[in-house]
Amino acid sequence: MIKIYNTMTGKAEDFVPVTPGEVKMYVCGPTVYNFFHIGNARIFVVFDTIRKYFEFRGYKVKFVQNITDIEDKIINKAAAENVTWQDVVKKYTDAYFEDTQALGVKKPDVSPRATEETKGMIDMISVLIEKGNAYVSKNGVYFSVASFDGYGKLSRRNIEELQEGARVDVDEEKKNPLDFALWKFSKPGEPFWESPWGKGRPGWHIECSVMSSKYLAETFDIHGGGADLIFPHHENEIAQSEACTGKTFAKYWMHGGYMNIKGEKMSKSKGNFVMVRDLLKDFSAEVIRMFILSAHYRGPLDFSYENMEPVKKGYSEYYYTLQRLNTKLEGKNIKAEIKPDNKFIAEFTEAMDNDFNTSKAQAVIYGCLAEIKTKLPNMTDNEAAEYDAVLRVMGDVLGIVPDIKPVDLQVINLVKQIGILRSEKKYEEADLLKKKAADMGYILEFAKGQTYIIREIK
Repeated sequence: MIKIYNTMTGKAEDFVPVTPGEVKMYVCGPTVYNFFHIGNARIFVVFDTIRKYFEFRGYKVKFVQNITDIEDKIINKAAAENVTWQDVVKKYTDAYFEDTQALGVKKPDVSPRATEETKGMIDMISVLIEKGNAYVSKNGVYFSVASFDGYGKLSRRNIEELQEGARVDVDEEKKNPLDFALWKFSKPGEPFWESPWGKGRPGWHIECSVMSSKYLAETFDIHGGGADLIFPHHENEIAQSEACTGKTFAKYWMHGGYMNIKGEKMSKSKGNFVMVRDLLKDFSAEVIRMFILSAHYRGPLDFSYENMEPVKKGYSEYYYTLQRLNTKLEGKNIKAEIKPDNKFIAEFTEAMDNDFNTSKAQAVIYGCLAEIKTKLPNMTDNEAAEYDAVLRVMGDVLGIVPDIKPVDLQVINLVKQIGILRSEKKYEEADLLKKKAADMGYILEFAKGQTYIIREIK
């Protein structure tokens, strides 16, 4: 059974879905005012992997991830670049989809946009006002934290502690410093939508409550995001959703750890970040994913180009081994069958069942690679097909299976010439041709009865 560490309870729990055989997941998406960095990418890749694993385990998954396309940062960015806020949204929404696709992240089943869901937000706010959980002030509509008994249960802090230490918006119109905006009245020149309380735009927190309940259910299985969203964002989502419906909002709360750079949390506000689209110029998507998944998702992960290199070296063995198996099986019509008791699939499943421990799952893959290396010279074709299938099944879950392109015809001809030269004991001439293949980006491995032609990793 899959176990999930639930932030709400602070312990690992057996996963029991609301609807048997189905998983309803909501993960907080981007605010589209800039390109996303490797820290943001960690959350996207982690929950993409979790989604893929549920599918591997036979669940039907519905995955929803929102796009916040109206927010102060977007308005400020538009002003700074002297363009419309719609221009900013289009530019960075397009970039978000381009970069996640480049990382091998599967598109969400639904990508709702805040600006297209304002009616639902107005409806929810109206219910909260009617129930006495929200009030209208001079600046907008606020949720009354004091009206919800469970406030603070996710972050496990009481209201008094939060009032003393939390960073909250300063607003004299609030009844309580912790009260948060459900609807913000617009200032001159700002975008707005009509509402019963005046022209304005939704607060950030109300967006996720409305979109998750609309596209999943009032109570769904998993709500995910970065650890920085526990308070206040997710705490506020719980308060407004449960106050509105009277039901549990999400059964399991999952939070990814921070991506650090030189020991400090990576963030755009600090300027200590690396954009994913820049990183993709130096490393393949598969290497980036393997780096992200090299640590448990809840723990910290320290990024540096130096830390990427050993991951690249480790991934190259996976990439090269698949090519060796591909060469061995080329032209042979062999149906790959994985035996029910395959030890690597069993160990991989055990690791992932334990709160999606991708670090241990990678160790299983490396163990499989080591075994293949020792057995390859005497391996039967059926064994090769099974190993190939096992590597691909595990790799599919982690999103690291490469697209192995056909070998260039010129290199195939070089190998033939090298074979002739070696048979004639013209080793120096053969080595020159081998170097020529290397200059073209290929490694040639000559084994008994087999030459492996391997495209080098970039």
